Amino acid sequence: MAYYYYQALKPHTLYCLLLFSSLLPCFIPYNNTKPSTPLIAFLESLQSTALQTLGPKDFDPKLYVDLPLKHDLPVVESAFAKLPRSANGTVPVEDLDLFIERYLGRAGTDMVLHEPSDFVADPDGFLPKVENSKVRTWALEVHSLWKNLSREVADAVRERPGLHTLLPLPGPLVVPGSRFREVYYWDSYWVIRGLLASKMYDSAKAIVNNLISLIDVYGFVLNGSRAYYSNRSQPPLLSAMVFEIFSRTGDLDFIKKCLPSLLKEHHFWNSGIHKLTFQDSQGKKHSLSRYYAMWNKPRPESATMDKESASKLQTISAKESFYRELASAAESGWDFSSRWMRDSSDLTTLVTTSVVPVDLNAYILKMELDIAFFAQITGDHSTADKFSVASQARRAAMDSIFWNNKMNQWFDYWLTDNSICEEVHMWESNNQNKKMFASNFIPVWIKPYSTGLCSKNGGIVKKVMKSLQRSGLLYPAGIATSLSKTGQQWDFPNGWAPLIHMIVEGLVKSGTKEGRSMGEDIAVRWIRTNYAAYKKTGAMHEKYDVEACGASGGGGEYVPQTGFGWTNGVILALLEEFGWPKDREINCS
Repeated sequence: MAYYYYQALKPHTLYCLLLFSSLLPCFIPYNNTKPSTPLIAFLESLQSTALQTLGPKDFDPKLYVDLPLKHDLPVVESAFAKLPRSANGTVPVEDLDLFIERYLGRAGTDMVLHEPSDFVADPDGFLPKVENSKVRTWALEVHSLWKNLSREVADAVRERPGLHTLLPLPGPLVVPGSRFREVYYWDSYWVIRGLLASKMYDSAKAIVNNLISLIDVYGFVLNGSRAYYSNRSQPPLLSAMVFEIFSRTGDLDFIKKCLPSLLKEHHFWNSGIHKLTFQDSQGKKHSLSRYYAMWNKPRPESATMDKESASKLQTISAKESFYRELASAAESGWDFSSRWMRDSSDLTTLVTTSVVPVDLNAYILKMELDIAFFAQITGDHSTADKFSVASQARRAAMDSIFWNNKMNQWFDYWLTDNSICEEVHMWESNNQNKKMFASNFIPVWIKPYSTGLCSKNGGIVKKVMKSLQRSGLLYPAGIATSLSKTGQQWDFPNGWAPLIHMIVEGLVKSGTKEGRSMGEDIAVRWIRTNYAAYKKTGAMHEKYDVEACGASGGGGEYVPQTGFGWTNGVILALLEEFGWPKDREINCS
């Protein structure tokens, strides 16, 4: 049980725990919870008071933890403590409004608009395959949204960082939009794909440099650039960002600068509580990774919601376990989905840390392949060899643990309650989660699978395509995230740009005529629904309802957002790949 970090315990405490270990189901890692800060604790109190005062209608808890202070924290706390309160803790609305006006700035004022130096209204070589005038006009409008979403950290954040939850990133960045007023990790990959299509190479590099600065401080890339996100990461796509930028620019110095940080990130995902060991049916051992947040309290940006969700749980330990599962699901980027729940109707049955995810391990496989490539071209042959071997081992692990020969797709693997504490997990076929999720097909995005599926056995890529066609996930406006209609945003009927892009690009990478044709068909549906919604609402949306062309998505713990970073990036990337012929209709049929 090496990953439970017994060394964090005092000797007599360790002795007692070991003595009674047969009575305990599993030790939570004791040094695996990041401490909060006084500023975040205060803003959570403000958030709670605001909810009690204003009521739940249209209440967004994230707003309050994004507010910067105008004065030192003790001054603000003292004024807050003097506010008049009723017996149930509410404050008169006018008093609360006056307090916020006097002592806090507006959310978002810790960022200022940035004018990208590499933005051109109509760049040379922009989307050469887009021949339809309506689509080109729209694409240029989407391209222009980079100016609206470009930000830089305000000087005040660097001068007095203790007054802000925003982290002082060194360079300009692109935010997703609406309530998401900071940079987000995995969103940035598709933002960068769009920036590259827009010929904005310096802006793309600046985003990577910002993420590397987080690794320098924290040892990993945070979920987002707020102090309250320092307890978790997000899907690790930094190496993929670096690869795409290098593919366009050939900048070898950029690779040399990034490589040490990529090695640190790889260690983060392949050590401690993230790493699990399995023994397959042939007796061979494999290592895979999981999501596991360093947190067992309500997420500050959603604290009031998390406390409400946990209110039916009876014990402190049950609540802490639930809070860890919530944060771990947020680390996955899929917050929230029936994919992580034992009972899809009950959020408190989240068991994210007991799920070994297909897509996470596909991302880490790509990281290992990318690092091997970067090391090779920079002359570090020892590192290149090491990561080439690591990538082969992970592919073997994914083939053994996730791949299902009967259904021709990859399935998440669930740890059982009885096996959760085992040092080596014995593989059982029944522990594959055979429900349909878009994530089951994400490995086609990774080159060894997309191209290897053809070379290894000429019929496998066709089998995967047929499996996707039979999955029930394909809809008139794209690919559904799941088949479960739970009200969670990472479930049916929502479709999300990153998932659709990875599957489409993987089909294209297969090198088969059938794969490209299927990928283009899905891309055309997705482009049409984005276009229709834009024409109807004047905005690009965070997610879409795949049942109907032009319908935006819904569900989840906040109202649907617009802007929108990764949606814009995917549209530009798809139009760059497939174009749009003059005679192809763009409107919903």
